Amino acid sequence: MNIVILAAGAGKRMRSSLPKVLHALAGRPLLQHVIDTARKLEPTRLVVVAGHGGAQVREVVAADDVQFVEQKQQLGTGHAVQQALPLLDPSVPTLVLYGDVPLTRADTLQRLLDAAHGGSYGVLTVEVDNPSGYGRIVRNAKGDVTKIVEQKDATPSELEVTEINTGIIATPTRQLAAWLASIKNNNAQGEFYLTDVVERAIESGVAVVTAQPDAEWETLGVNNKVQLAELERVHQRNVAHALLEAGVTLADPARIDVRGTLECGADVSIDVNCIFEGKVTIGDDVSIGPNCVVRDSVIGAGTRVYAYTHIEGSTTGEKVVLGPYARLRPGTKLGDEAHVGNFVEVKNAVLGHGSKANHLTYIGDADIGARVNIGAGTITCNYDGANKFRTVVEDDVFVGSDTQLVAPVRVARGVTIAAGTTVWKDVRESELVLNEKTQISRHGYVGPTKKT
Repeated sequence: MNIVILAAGAGKRMRSSLPKVLHALAGRPLLQHVIDTARKLEPTRLVVVAGHGGAQVREVVAADDVQFVEQKQQLGTGHAVQQALPLLDPSVPTLVLYGDVPLTRADTLQRLLDAAHGGSYGVLTVEVDNPSGYGRIVRNAKGDVTKIVEQKDATPSELEVTEINTGIIATPTRQLAAWLASIKNNNAQGEFYLTDVVERAIESGVAVVTAQPDAEWETLGVNNKVQLAELERVHQRNVAHALLEAGVTLADPARIDVRGTLECGADVSIDVNCIFEGKVTIGDDVSIGPNCVVRDSVIGAGTRVYAYTHIEGSTTGEKVVLGPYARLRPGTKLGDEAHVGNFVEVKNAVLGHGSKANHLTYIGDADIGARVNIGAGTITCNYDGANKFRTVVEDDVFVGSDTQLVAPVRVARGVTIAAGTTVWKDVRESELVLNEKTQISRHGYVGPTKKT
């Protein structure tokens, strides 16, 4: 089949310079949601009709399987589909979707395609309590669709109809060009409506069939920031429900945001206000405390993540302890049973099995071995103002508090580094490292007092 996605509108009610279809829902552009759904149907041709901000739209969602066509003047949905006709295969049907309707499920679209199989003209419709603003499905006494009338052009009796047009259609492609060429713009908006094709199909003797989604939210579009926020909540509620069904414990299903994909093992517990972005994989028996952010990371089984921890582009082994207030930056790899604690930042570094950095520490561009203890206030000095260098600390090293490791430097296994030491030269195995210091004490010293 062909799939055409209409994405040319300016979206003035969004009150933004960003094209409407590029506003984010669950961390991805509205249009990207529609494209991803379209791919599930395996179309032979996938065409996006761009217009307002077309160059930006192309840049954001460009892909090898997506073709673009420009609607230079926004003259209505019928006119938009006309622009895509030269790119379509006339021997297969065409499904028309909308770049600002992000939550339609692939199963629903397949239902419409099945209903229109054999050359019928299919329309996705839905019954709503308040149809105001939508095109009405007009049927005859037999229940056959006779036309779709827009709100501004409807008669009083037609306005009482509660079955509305979603705009999503499946149509024979070969006849579509002639039907589109015959529609007029003599309506309140002065536009060429795709909905008028229904009457042309009927006049041509083509059966008009309908299909309905399982839920009304599948057909909701975005015209302003209020509707965008409402759909965000719908989407997150659906994601939370799916996680609960899969056995994940959520402290409050209304207070989780998944902006990508989240895969969880058995007995996973997630506290409130956590955000998951990109692709996140969580192993069995993991607990995540409140107010954590996890992006593009893998968390090993049995790990405990305490409150306010941020994890990005990182991988942890099993039974790791993180936080509270820890930060793992891209390139971090933690071995089994490693600890990264309060106000510790790790970037592009490896911590081996059982190694610990529990307090107020920065580890960047480093390879830390197994069973290493890193004292509070330790930092790797990995940047000379122009280039970055790596620090290597081998197994079973004890690093005292307030230590500076000036890269490039290697600390061999079994070394003890005294508190307050600056290490800028390689250290051999099992040595004690300290900087010479002099401590002076003054007996009987009296400190200054405030003058009154």
